[in-house]
Amino acid sequence: MKDIIIEYSPHEIRVATLEGDALTELYHERPQEKRLVGNIYKGRVAKVLPGMESAFVDIGEERSAFFYIDDILPESLENEVAKASEGKIPIDKLLSEGQDVIVQVSKGPISTKGARITSHISLPGRNLVYMPFSNTVGVSRQITDDSERVRLRDIVSRLRPQNAGFIIRTVAEGRSEEDLHSDINFLVSLWDGVLQRAKKSSSPSLLHTDLNVVYRTLRDSLSKEVRKLVVNEREEYRQIRQFVKSYLPKFYSSIEYYGAPQPIFDHFGVENEIERALGHKVWLPSGGSLIIDQTEALTAIDVNTGRFVGKESHEQTILRTNLEAVEEIVHQLQLRNIGGIIIIDLIDMEQSQHRQEVYQVLKDQLRNDKARSKILQISEMGLVEMTRKRDRESLMRYLCDPCPYCAGSGHIKSVNTVLAEIFRELKRVCQDKRRGSVTVYVHPDIEMSMREDEHFNLKDIEEAVGVPLSMKASNALHHEQYEIYDY
Repeated sequence: MKDIIIEYSPHEIRVATLEGDALTELYHERPQEKRLVGNIYKGRVAKVLPGMESAFVDIGEERSAFFYIDDILPESLENEVAKASEGKIPIDKLLSEGQDVIVQVSKGPISTKGARITSHISLPGRNLVYMPFSNTVGVSRQITDDSERVRLRDIVSRLRPQNAGFIIRTVAEGRSEEDLHSDINFLVSLWDGVLQRAKKSSSPSLLHTDLNVVYRTLRDSLSKEVRKLVVNEREEYRQIRQFVKSYLPKFYSSIEYYGAPQPIFDHFGVENEIERALGHKVWLPSGGSLIIDQTEALTAIDVNTGRFVGKESHEQTILRTNLEAVEEIVHQLQLRNIGGIIIIDLIDMEQSQHRQEVYQVLKDQLRNDKARSKILQISEMGLVEMTRKRDRESLMRYLCDPCPYCAGSGHIKSVNTVLAEIFRELKRVCQDKRRGSVTVYVHPDIEMSMREDEHFNLKDIEEAVGVPLSMKASNALHHEQYEIYDY
C-alpha cells in the first residue's frame, strides 16, 4: 500500500509517495519555476537543421524548444508533401522557417538545453490518454488479465471518434463503459478547445497547460493502492476534498488533514529519505553499498560488498550482494530521477547463470518503473549498460547547485600542489630581480601549512629565488589562489 504526503508552503509544494517507510517518488513545484512538460503551444519554426535532422521552434519561452525528426508527425502538419509521401521524409521537406506548428513539450529544459517538443500530442485523463493524431488503441502493460484487456479495448474501440487513438491507463481496470465514455467525451472536447484557440492565436502562444503537481497526483496516482493522502494546509485540504468528492468520490475517505506542529515531512520520515537520496553512498541491507556518481555525460553506479562477508561461499556472497544492489539501484533511479546513460559496475560473477539471474531481477524491477528504459546483458566484466528516459531535472540538479568553491568538480588542489605552484611562480618572477623584496598573499590554510611544513622552509626558498620573501594570509583568496607582489 502507498501513502501520498503533500506539503504546502508559500514558496514550494512537495508531494511524496511512500511505500511502507520507503520514499519512492518525490515531486517539487515552485511558483518561480514554471513546469512546461505536457503544455501545448502554437510555435513558430525558428531554424531547420537538415544535417542534424532537427529544428528549433520558438514557443515563447526563454530558450527555443527543439524538434527531432522522429518527433514530427506528418499528419499534424499542414504540409501536402508530408502527407502524400511514404517513408522517411527529410526534415526540410516537413518544416520551413516561419511555419506555425502545434507542439507539446515532452521533456522540460535541462541544464543549458531548451525543452524538447513533439507533435505526437497526448492528453491524459483519469482512465484514458487521448492521441488525436493516432489511430490505435493500446492497453497499459500493468493490466495483466487478458479478458479485462479485451473488454476495455472493445469498449474504447467502439466509442472512440474515427481516426482517434487512445491508451487505456492502469486505473481503468474494472471501470464501466459509462466511465470510459465520459473520459472520451471530456478529452475530445478538451482537444477541440485547443484547436479553436490555435485558430484564433498568433504564434508563439500557449494553448493548453497541464495540471499542477497536486492535481496531477490526484489524476494519475490516486488508486485503490493508496491507503491515504495527507495534506498539511487547511484550505488546500478543503479544495482537494471538494475535487475528489466531485470526480473521484470512492477515494473521498482516504483524504486526511495533518495539523500537528511538527513539519509533515519530518513526521513521516520523508526529510531523512531526501537527505539519503542526495548522498554519494547508499548502504544495502546486507552491509554492502552503492556509490553513485552523476556527471554531465552519464551516471556511474559502483557496487561494493563493504562489510558483508556472508556465511556461504564467496560466489554466493557476491550473488546476494548484486541481487540486493539491482533492487536498490532501480529504487534510487526512480527517487533521484536519474536519466540518460547509466553504467552499473556489479561485483564480478564467475558463473553465467548468476549473471543471468541478476539481469532478470533488474529487468523485473524496471517493469514497475514509469520511465522507459533499455538495458543490455551483463558483460563478463560485470558491467550493465542502460538508458532511462527523463522528462525533468534529476533530484540532485533540482535541489543543489554546483559548488562555487570547486566549480562543481568535487575537487580542489592539495596544499602541497599549491605550495609547489607558488615556488615555481616565484622562480619565474624573481629570475631577473636583483634588489627589492617579494610578498606572497595566500589563503590562511596555505599560510599555516607553509609554517608547519618542514620541507617548505621560507629561508631555503629565499636562497633559491635570490630575494627576501614574506608570506601573508588573506581570507579574500580561494584555497588555490595566491598573489605575488614585487616591490
